[in-house]
Amino acid sequence: MNTAKPDNKGNFGEKQAAFYALICGRVQGVGFRYSAITEAQRLKLNGWVRNTYSGDVEVWAEGPKDKLETFLAWLRRGPQLARVDSINIEAKIPFGYKGFNFKH
Repeated sequence: MNTAKPDNKGNFGEKQAAFYALICGRVQGVGFRYSAITEAQRLKLNGWVRNTYSGDVEVWAEGPKDKLETFLAWLRRGPQLARVDSINIEAKIPFGYKGFNFKH
């Protein structure tokens, strides 16, 4: 839930946004989820990350658009041992997650 209040000019300041991403490649067994959580928490984003049964990684992230763009750039390369072959991204409406952690 977005609880931002507009200022006296009707502006909400940093606009909140969200995305879902499916990251494919060598992204399991290389610390991708742990590193993604560290990066998302550094950027003060909300959401989750989890492995899929098919060997990919799913991410839901919410926060200011500029921070999401920074996080997305990180997801495109991942941690040192990862190899990102492709990433599919869908813009979403923020759900209102608090914090960023694993989802099972």
